Amino acid sequence: MDFQEVVQRRHMVRTFTSEPVPEDVLDRILQNSVRGPSAGFSQGQAFLVLTGDDLAKFWAVAGEAIADTAQTAPLVIVPFSSKQVYLDRYAQPDKGWTDRAEARWPVPFWHIDTGMAALLILLTVTDEDLGAVYFGIIPEKVQPFRETFGVPDSYEPIGAIAIGYNAEPRARDLRSRRKPLDQLVHYGQW
Repeated sequence: MDFQEVVQRRHMVRTFTSEPVPEDVLDRILQNSVRGPSAGFSQGQAFLVLTGDDLAKFWAVAGEAIADTAQTAPLVIVPFSSKQVYLDRYAQPDKGWTDRAEARWPVPFWHIDTGMAALLILLTVTDEDLGAVYFGIIPEKVQPFRETFGVPDSYEPIGAIAIGYNAEPRARDLRSRRKPLDQLVHYGQW
C-alpha cells in the first residue's frame, strides 16, 4: 500500500487472532525500526522480541496496563532507550561534551528517538496488514519486568507493542473524536 494509505489506516488494535506473525514480516518490522533518526547516530535503542512461552511471562508481569483481549497477540516488541549510550556518544571527540551532562540536552532524545522507532514499527505493521497496540508498562512493574527478562539497568522500556492479525469485529471510526487540524497547528505564532 502507498505511504498515505499506511498513515491513514494506522490505528491501535486491541484484539488479535492467535495466528503467528511470519518470520519474514517480523524481520521487516525490526529492520525498519532501526531506520529512524538517532541524535549523533548514537543508536541507543534496543528491542526485546517476545513470542511463544515468553509471552505468558510478559503478560504475568506487565499485563495490567492493557486489556485482556490484547494479550492474545502472538508477538510483543518492547522498545528500549539508553540515556547512557547517548551521553557516551556525545562525549566522543567529534561531539566534545566530555562531562556527559544530561543538562546539555534540551529534551531526552534517547526517549524521542526510541519513540520514533516505535512509530516505524507501528507503520510497518500497518503496511503488512497486521494490527498493533502500543501501551505502557506500569512503573511498579518495570523492575519485575527487568528481572524476568534480564534487562540491563542502562536500558529503559518506553512501552510495549502487541502485534498480530486484527480480530476486532469492526473498524472503529475515530474521525469524530480526532481534533481538527486548525486546533493543533499554528502558523507563524500561537
